[in-house]
Amino acid sequence: MGNHKIRGKDLKIINYKTNRAKSLAIDIMSMHYKHISKIEKLNVLKAVKNNPNEYLDDPILGVLADEFAEKEQLKAKEEIQLLRGSGDFKVFGRKHISSNAYRQMELAMSLPIAEKGALMPDAHMGYGLPIGAVLATKNAVIPYGVGVDIGCRMSLSVFDIQPEYLKRNRYQFKMALKEKTYFGSGGSLNIQQQHEVLDRQEFGYTPLLKQLHSKAVQQLGTSGSGNHFVEFGEVELQENNDLGMPEGKYLGLLSHSGSRGFGAAIARHYTGLARNQCLLPRQAQHFAWLDMNSDEGQEYWLSMNLAGDYAKACHDQIHLNLSKHLGIEAIARVENHHNFAWKEAGLTGEELIVHRKGATPAAKGELGIIPGSMATDGYIVRGKGESSGLFSASHGAGRKMSRAQARNSYTNSALKKVLSSQGVTLIGGGVDEAPIAYKDLNEVMASQKDLVDIIGKFTPKMVIMDKG
Repeated sequence: MGNHKIRGKDLKIINYKTNRAKSLAIDIMSMHYKHISKIEKLNVLKAVKNNPNEYLDDPILGVLADEFAEKEQLKAKEEIQLLRGSGDFKVFGRKHISSNAYRQMELAMSLPIAEKGALMPDAHMGYGLPIGAVLATKNAVIPYGVGVDIGCRMSLSVFDIQPEYLKRNRYQFKMALKEKTYFGSGGSLNIQQQHEVLDRQEFGYTPLLKQLHSKAVQQLGTSGSGNHFVEFGEVELQENNDLGMPEGKYLGLLSHSGSRGFGAAIARHYTGLARNQCLLPRQAQHFAWLDMNSDEGQEYWLSMNLAGDYAKACHDQIHLNLSKHLGIEAIARVENHHNFAWKEAGLTGEELIVHRKGATPAAKGELGIIPGSMATDGYIVRGKGESSGLFSASHGAGRKMSRAQARNSYTNSALKKVLSSQGVTLIGGGVDEAPIAYKDLNEVMASQKDLVDIIGKFTPKMVIMDKG
């Protein structure tokens, strides 16, 4: 696969001049186009550069197209003006957050619909809102503020089994992960599956949802690429853990993924509608919103919630398929979305739309999971309901290196040594997801003590990801 990688010198040949355009191109190709040849990748990149306006609504290539598109003269409608100054927003762990992510949040807070905002300590630059951002708006929903992977979430099953059981049955657990999970775009598990979400009436409410039903059926119980994973490991619960379980160590199953191609198609469709209706300056076009009183706004809200429930159903099936295959049964479950929007009235007394783009809900008493990396501990947390943080917390450690940077500064052999030292078995995955690419989760957690209490820990021991 090495000969298929896009490098800076390749981009220079096709007249990619700025460092940002080159970085975006390398990251997008490595994450979303890794299974095509270098020539095909370069053809895609040339097409985006030569005809950027045709790709502005694409959920993957749109951010790259923005680098080349000339600002259109808006005649039919008046361009919406940003506020002159950015509204205030609370930042947790500023020393962990890059300046470009901070500037993205400043831009978001200059939207006329922005009411409140917060940046979590794992925040880093994203498409539209930074990853790790929380934005509350009035009567408007931003599709890109939710993200392409609608309802991306964490799910943890805890078994009344000692962690040593995994060591004694290592082969069986490894084969279960290989045979009962699927990662990457397209494809399916090729087993008969049923879930009540597939029978929901909402699938008949819009032409788009009708069209996407077959995709939802096909991809049920599968996972995406990038940082999505399924892993077995050790759960260590503290006293008063809210799970009704004694303090101690248990076997755990943790998964991370979202609504697959179903959610991505919804995001792409309604982002396009928002950008056509909400004419923002070029630098803010990814913040285009839908009025909640409009038909389009109501359609997106219904579709987003269905995609969120579908993401949960995928996790349900992952945990069911693996547990059933291994003959084990969970006695507790903790789960949470982190790419979603909620209607909440607790911040100001009036209903606001709270977008959490890579942020964990942390209302008072609410449980969630904040993972580390493939070889570092994650945490089970209980929210403190801190209003300055918009009842939120980080959704992980947060990246400190792009995928391209990680691949260029780390080797497979170095990754294997780290995994071996931590007693972790990795199936698939790659150096772009190596622990070195992430911030130190313990430092991140120290920066959000006002947001959550730690009630347990998860230590990964057997991890499966996309091949990378």
